[in-house]
Amino acid sequence: MKQSEYLRYDAVALADLIRRGQVNIKDVCEAAVTRASAVNPGLNAICHAQYADAFKQRVPDDAPFGGVPFLLKDLCQEQAGVPCTFGSRSFRGNIPGQDSEFVKRSRQGGLVFIGRTATPEFGLKGITESELWGASRNPWNTELTPGGSSGGSGAAVAAGVVPMAGANDGGGSIRIPAAYNGLFGLKPSRGRVSAGPHAAEHWLGASTDHVVSRTVRDSAAMLDVLSGPAVGDPFVIASPPAPYAELMQRAPKRLKIGVFTASPYGTVVDSACIEGVESTALMLENLGHHVEYAKPEFDGMALAKCYLGLYFGEVSTLMEKARTEFGARNSDFELDTRLLGMLGKTLPLPDYVRLRQRWNDFGRALGLFFQSYDVYLCPTTGQMPARIGELETPTHLRMASRLMLMLKAGRLVHKSGQVEELALENLARTPFTQLANLTGTPAMSVPLHWTVEGLPVGIQFGGPHGDEATLLQLAAQLEEANPWFAHYERTEGHY
Repeated sequence: MKQSEYLRYDAVALADLIRRGQVNIKDVCEAAVTRASAVNPGLNAICHAQYADAFKQRVPDDAPFGGVPFLLKDLCQEQAGVPCTFGSRSFRGNIPGQDSEFVKRSRQGGLVFIGRTATPEFGLKGITESELWGASRNPWNTELTPGGSSGGSGAAVAAGVVPMAGANDGGGSIRIPAAYNGLFGLKPSRGRVSAGPHAAEHWLGASTDHVVSRTVRDSAAMLDVLSGPAVGDPFVIASPPAPYAELMQRAPKRLKIGVFTASPYGTVVDSACIEGVESTALMLENLGHHVEYAKPEFDGMALAKCYLGLYFGEVSTLMEKARTEFGARNSDFELDTRLLGMLGKTLPLPDYVRLRQRWNDFGRALGLFFQSYDVYLCPTTGQMPARIGELETPTHLRMASRLMLMLKAGRLVHKSGQVEELALENLARTPFTQLANLTGTPAMSVPLHWTVEGLPVGIQFGGPHGDEATLLQLAAQLEEANPWFAHYERTEGHY
């Protein structure tokens, strides 16, 4: 299969070609491996290649994605017998004994794994620059980040290595790379995709797995493959009335859409992000939808603090796991991670519980909003992608972090009000995504705008819990009205 031919198809189309015998699985996998070998040296998107194993993988008969090449994210998405590093030197010894439910269902869906994609340490940043794997780069401009934490997946898909790739989202990690790489990225509802068997829920239910893709129909069909409970899951949410691949083909009803562009944290929003939302609002009106300025009413700084409380607790727990199970030492963790871990260990348990209980406030506020509106529209990110290395912790702050660690000053930091500063520093570039994580509601980034410099700008839509169908229908309508697939020829031409 020629490279030019391979790059023209999404996953659904490739699977159809294979099913009808027009191409064989081996030729398709060879095209993906050839593409990966050509672009990965410049992008550093794939951290663990499995090219030889791909040709040995058995593909179930009549699988929806039978023979389509796929990349897994190196965070959760565990494969039996294959290292899963979570982007950290401390997890190099993590070799799972069994597949995660995500991997199991992806196998059953016929996807052929050709490797694993890079992520920042523990998936903690909106950039993909780890000390273990180095920096992943954006195929639209390799001086820029592809975002995080599914940045390796985003870069690989945008560059045409695979038509879609595994991703997960605990604070925007599907939607941010989708925005920065010009892809479609849907974060499903809490409970839609099983976290089993290694966890009941990821990040107390704030995080969920899915994919980043070039087309809406690939994400819809993949959600059909992944959705549904596994044995032992803590709860079951209502199934859709029909497969998502069918539902997305139906035109959405006339929607009432609330639009906002101001950051919930009061931080600056780039003009390109605002322009993208405004042009999308006009497009929606032309499609017959009702659009007006409105936003969910909640305390933005409270949400930021609650999100960081989750961060602190999860990081300290992961660090302890690395120490007890893999013999990790302090030097195996990045400095920023060690600081977050200290803040987790010194956060009083009643405070942590109180922060977790406040998630209810945001869920109730968003529920009230959805009594009047079907969907919200806002930027996916508050800023355009940073340059590689731009967000490295400055020297003076690294020195201050080392001093705090040496003095074990975590309790002092919690009492001093510095957590608010940390919240703004960490979330200012991506202030719009965490709401969907804490409320467990579905949200998607759609590539509907490009800057004059040719960079993609993601536009975010969010809906009520369990209503992925409306979002997918709206995305498919927008994809038809403003097709974006042809834009990928520009990233392909860079290599």
